[in-house]
Amino acid sequence: MDPVPVAPAGAGRVTAVCVVHEIIPNPGETPDVTAIDKRPRPERLAVADLGFVLDTQVDRRHHGGPEQALYAYADEDAAWWAGELGRPVPPGLFGENLRTNGIEVSRAEVGERWRLGDGEGAVVAEVTMPRTPCMTFQKRMDLPRWIKRFTRAGLAGAYLRVVTPGTIGAGDAVRVEHRPGHGVTVADLLAGGSSSALALLEAHEAGVVTLGPKLQRIVRRRTWRLRAGQPAAAEGH
Repeated sequence: MDPVPVAPAGAGRVTAVCVVHEIIPNPGETPDVTAIDKRPRPERLAVADLGFVLDTQVDRRHHGGPEQALYAYADEDAAWWAGELGRPVPPGLFGENLRTNGIEVSRAEVGERWRLGDGEGAVVAEVTMPRTPCMTFQKRMDLPRWIKRFTRAGLAGAYLRVVTPGTIGAGDAVRVEHRPGHGVTVADLLAGGSSSALALLEAHEAGVVTLGPKLQRIVRRRTWRLRAGQPAAAEGH
């Protein structure tokens, strides 16, 4: 495979674009198959409102739909996991569509917008929520208590919705074009903090950031718990 081109100065870069390799069995879960087996592709890939057009979303309720069109994970976080696990963490292992370098992913602010690539074909995508680990992910990793371990680490990566379709390829620049400024990151949401959910809800109601229906349900539920004096709980996929 050809070397990944170097991104322009001052930008992060896409180091891999990944789509489903094959649909594999997912026994004991609903649905009983999964598209978590993502692997890198060398060519530029078209992106639409549900992500890469060559990709598949088997479970759109938890792992897809417009609010979770793309899943990004950082090389830096993958390198940390490789050290922890004593094994490589190649692009696609966590089910991600995008592997990036040089841009904060797991601590991206909810609602911040990225431009991926340059020119007319550039994609604009908006950070929506963290990836919440599930049993499908735990089975893929074949590690006991992986769900809790992944959550505790706080390196969840980020889901994005597609604002402007286009194409993405390895080597494309990634630039943060806009941050809403409310300060709530995807890592804050992964941690399950109701106070972060309240701040995000208030920012949404003030017009600072627009939350999709799925995330609105999550933050409203957590806010209700906070106001009712109940403990917070991480939700969603």
